[in-house]
Amino acid sequence: MVKFVPFALAAALATIVAPVQAEAKGCIRGAVVGGVAGHYAGHHAVVGAMGGCVAGRAYYRHKAAVAAQNHPAPQHH
Repeated sequence: MVKFVPFALAAALATIVAPVQAEAKGCIRGAVVGGVAGHYAGHHAVVGAMGGCVAGRAYYRHKAAVAAQNHPAPQHH
């Protein structure tokens, strides 16, 4: 656990100062899943929620980037 705390704090800090707008649903869904998983994996719900939030945001950010690449916005001249 002690080895994981600096990683979790760095991930939380990176989440806060990320220049790209966050996908809130990714953070919320990831935090819920990560919190439940962390709770059952040794009562580390808070750490699991932080990791889940970071993972959920990354998932939805990647999903949005792929969608934007496949369907570019129409350009008006």
